Amino acid sequence: MSDIPAARVLPSKESTLFKELLSLYETRQLKKGLKTADQILKKFPKHGETTCMKGLVLTHMGRREEGVELVRKGVQLDLSSHICWHVYGLIHKGEKNYREALKCYTQALRYDKENLNILRDAAQLQTQLRIYDGLVETRYTLLKIRPAMRQHWVALAVAYHLNGNLTEAKKVLEHYESTLKNVPDYDVEHSETTLYHVRLLEDLGEFTEALAMLDVNAKSRAIVDRTAIMEIRARLLAKLGSNEAEHAWRVLVEHNPDCYEYYRGYLSNLGLSLDTTDPSAPQALTVLAEFATQLPRATAPRRLALTIASGSSDDFRALVTPYLLSGLRKGVPSLFSDVKGLYKEEAKQRVIEEVVLAARDTFSVEPPSSSTVSTDVEPTSYLWTLYFLAQHHSYLGRHAQALEVLETALSHTPTLPELHMFKGRVLKRAGDPLGGARCLEDARFLDGQDRFLNTKSAKYRLRGGMVEEASALLGLFTKKDAPSPGADLEDMQSLFYLVEEADAHNRNGNFGPALKKYMAVNKVFDDFEDDQYDFHGYSLRKFTVNIYLNLLTWEDRLRSHPAYVKAALSATRIFVAVHDDPSIGTAATGNGGQLTSAQKKAKQKAKKAAQKLQEDAKKLAAASHTNNDDKGLELSPKDDDPDGTKLLTCTDPLERAANLLKPLTTLAETNIEVWVAMYDVAVRRKKYLQASKSLARAAALDAQHPELHVRRIEFRQTVTSLPEPPQAVGPILAESLSKLLQDEVSLEAFNSQYLQRHATSAPAILAVAKAMVKLQAPRDQVEDTLFTALEAQVTLDIKTALAILAFLGTIKSPREDEFRTRCDEKFVLATVFKSAAELAELRQLAITAPQAVPDKVEDIP
Repeated sequence: MSDIPAARVLPSKESTLFKELLSLYETRQLKKGLKTADQILKKFPKHGETTCMKGLVLTHMGRREEGVELVRKGVQLDLSSHICWHVYGLIHKGEKNYREALKCYTQALRYDKENLNILRDAAQLQTQLRIYDGLVETRYTLLKIRPAMRQHWVALAVAYHLNGNLTEAKKVLEHYESTLKNVPDYDVEHSETTLYHVRLLEDLGEFTEALAMLDVNAKSRAIVDRTAIMEIRARLLAKLGSNEAEHAWRVLVEHNPDCYEYYRGYLSNLGLSLDTTDPSAPQALTVLAEFATQLPRATAPRRLALTIASGSSDDFRALVTPYLLSGLRKGVPSLFSDVKGLYKEEAKQRVIEEVVLAARDTFSVEPPSSSTVSTDVEPTSYLWTLYFLAQHHSYLGRHAQALEVLETALSHTPTLPELHMFKGRVLKRAGDPLGGARCLEDARFLDGQDRFLNTKSAKYRLRGGMVEEASALLGLFTKKDAPSPGADLEDMQSLFYLVEEADAHNRNGNFGPALKKYMAVNKVFDDFEDDQYDFHGYSLRKFTVNIYLNLLTWEDRLRSHPAYVKAALSATRIFVAVHDDPSIGTAATGNGGQLTSAQKKAKQKAKKAAQKLQEDAKKLAAASHTNNDDKGLELSPKDDDPDGTKLLTCTDPLERAANLLKPLTTLAETNIEVWVAMYDVAVRRKKYLQASKSLARAAALDAQHPELHVRRIEFRQTVTSLPEPPQAVGPILAESLSKLLQDEVSLEAFNSQYLQRHATSAPAILAVAKAMVKLQAPRDQVEDTLFTALEAQVTLDIKTALAILAFLGTIKSPREDEFRTRCDEKFVLATVFKSAAELAELRQLAITAPQAVPDKVEDIP
């Protein structure tokens, strides 16, 4: 007692009240807890632990700011109290500030080294932050305090495993298993631990020991997962080179005949490969043919055989013909998606086209009694053959042919939604997003209760820039009491919606709402990272160790997801644009420029949604204070930037962009756009060495990339214009710059040489024009260069044409409309190059309901 500060000691009555306060908080009786805390503080206003507990209670009652302030005050009143530091850590943890929370727990452990609750929380925080060396120490301390708890042994083994010390993890598990007695059969927890032990032995390369342990525990019924036993056993036998491996893999194939991995394992064990160029391909084909005969209902061996077979051989035609005909007869909608991976070889493309055309001619014979039509042909086979052909032509860029085939199919069966949907996709690919939206609306009206059709139609409206109209469609299936359909979808973490709406706003020039949605994607991934926190304790309590380790590996690569990569890159471009031209942000606030009608609508809608959200929060707060269950309520934070204007006018756009790109430098290192974006941010932050490294990484991926070409010229100009390069990095910077662009070559000559090498590439022509502007070439020369993209020998796609058109607008070219007109003539099916008046008519047509929608197939004339 002598070591306890006098200010912390409470009389008997108040000490009892404090214990009651802790109990009330644990049971979430917050109002009673608040009254109890006030009773103590009335007599002892400087009691730090009670002050902290009162603050913690207030934060759970929705009074966060007041509560946090009280917790800070309580810590200052008693700096040596583990309760105060623990509460402060809980506050930081609630705000997802894990590093600060861990610091608080570390302080708490200085004054109470064997507090189990604090140690457990600290261990979870160390795992969350990937501080594995500290995790080992914490788990070891927990084990010393409570050696009888099984989960502490397994937790320590996992900590050693995560820290890379597999040998110690194995020793811990062995010691743990030696203490077990009377383990019942089919005990799931023991089964999972045993499988984890086998996994450790396999990772250590001790395959014989792992196999022996697996077999012993499988026979004694200690392992209950039979599929896992078969998979691990086959893998271990193969690594040991055992003769039993072939049989083990064959058992797995028979267990699940449509699992591709089992066939790969079986072939790999025989020394065979699924690579077409491998000399062992004919042998692999023979093996797969045997499986196809033995397992006639399995599609996997027949599909894998198509991958191996050479397109120029008769084997491929003999294999692909029955495969395609079977799918067409059965009417498999996903047949083309299944085989389009074969289109990497042109020879296979031709064979598939010939087979399907022949099937169309066969299935299209009208008289059902004709001898040329087999009795097993369903009437729908002809329809699905046309559907396959349309996908085939569209995939190869033959959009006109695809539309022609689809018109034939629609005249045959106008009530099949898949036909309307794919017609919309063809039009979108051909440069007519509004026509695509029209077709998806036709498909949606065929089944108004189909959520998938509703979602696809909304997605195509977003692709056409119709954000409000898409929101109206999405509202048919979202919560009616939500502030807006978008708010509900954001709560449900719908990545497709967030990315598509952000892109739509971006294309429409509404950078505030676009940036808001891109950052919402970032928040979703932040939530994914935060969600793993609870599993650090739960998985170890339930002994689901193997899947837990897989979860951690998945979380470590979380931001390699395409949605995050796209959102991060797009948001970075906006942040860079705002840094280069602050008037973009000023215009969005309405202070420095006139808003467009679309921007006004978006801003008004966002304000209404925010007001509704605030009103709902007030109603919930009022309800919570009158609720008798006394549980309290956490309110969602108010959105003080509904339309993203504060994001646009932030004072640190480059730092925010750098934070978004940081994880991509390791998770998307093969994406050249990441390194180009890294350069754009680094060079503006005056981090020239980092900029040069980014360009070097980009050059290693694709030395002739158009965007890299522009940055090389820009970087040379930037570095040479510096009054004095930084002394520490000056020589390194000069060396890296010389590797990117030789000193003896002038920038004009370098640009001209690049154009000569890539004269038939439209993206390269655009890059040269951008470089010419940086080199201050006359505008008419830049325009002439850009117009060469329209020449017959140049490969120009719609995306690049739109980029060139946008660049002409950037340099205020008087020939912008001329380029638009010529593109409109060049791309016959495209509507993106139409005038504003024509686009307005098409947009209205895209959202108009069909004149007559049949309720039944019989209603079709």
